[in-house]
Amino acid sequence: MKVHPWNIPLWRRLIRDPAQLPHALLLHGPAGIGKKAFALTLANWLLCERPGAQGPCGECPSCAWFAQGNHPDFRHLEPLEDESETGKARKGGRPISVEQVREVLEFTVLSAHRGGWRVVVLHPAESLNAAAANALLKTLEEPPAGVMIMLVAHRPRRMLPTVLSRCHKLAVPLPDRQSALAWLAERQGTHAETLLSEAGGAPLAALDLADPERIRRRDGILAALASPMRQDWPAHAQALQTHITEGWGWLSRWVHDLLACQAGGAPRYFPAHAGAIRALAARIDPARLWGLRQRLLHDGRWLAHPLNGQLLLESWLLEYHHASEGP
Repeated sequence: MKVHPWNIPLWRRLIRDPAQLPHALLLHGPAGIGKKAFALTLANWLLCERPGAQGPCGECPSCAWFAQGNHPDFRHLEPLEDESETGKARKGGRPISVEQVREVLEFTVLSAHRGGWRVVVLHPAESLNAAAANALLKTLEEPPAGVMIMLVAHRPRRMLPTVLSRCHKLAVPLPDRQSALAWLAERQGTHAETLLSEAGGAPLAALDLADPERIRRRDGILAALASPMRQDWPAHAQALQTHITEGWGWLSRWVHDLLACQAGGAPRYFPAHAGAIRALAARIDPARLWGLRQRLLHDGRWLAHPLNGQLLLESWLLEYHHASEGP
């Protein structure tokens, strides 16, 4: 695990004086910009026996244990949920539980096996449920000597204010577009610019969007959204019935770009469709469009468990159709 190139200046500023490192650190910023890799690299560096300005050495016994995922002085806490078929725990969308947090807190009061730091990385921090967050509070306020607790958050406003107030906050910004494009083009050259726009400028998120079948589905629904009066929306909803989250994401971003153009701005997510978006923005009903945006934001909370994903998507698309008829 390494710090991504656009985060290197932030890395250098943070490790300039190791003695001044906080014991409770909150890394926050948009998803897909390398915050988790940053936190894990910092954890590795703190535990490394020969750390350098560029990062951990990668060769000492401590680095070997870290790479294998079994360093005795490190804990990585993420949400888990039960796999229904096997009964085994896997990463998922459930909240981080109070039991998980208490287990980690017991670890923080133990002596370090290697005589140095004990490090905890918690990701994403907004997935802490209320009981888990409250269990963490006292340790965040007064961490045991030699303990570093790092919280990684995409949406820190969803966290308890009392947790936020006990952490040193470090904002991780979006990379500049040129750096992000250069990195992404090496890994996904064909669609790099389009994917980066769709991901809101987050290169790791853009890389996750590069599946050819997903691109085909996206291009199909965007073409339909660009010509809303000539579409069979139930057929489109049926085609995306097993990709409800993708459909929600594309429609949400498209509506965002329409509203941006109505406000005198430019498309953020789909600049390649700027002509169609501007033409639609000139005639679409602003009140209905804003109402659709609010509904999409509300309904997005239930995407993991829709009662009928196809009907839900169809209702959004039909609402978009009615908005496009004009005031």
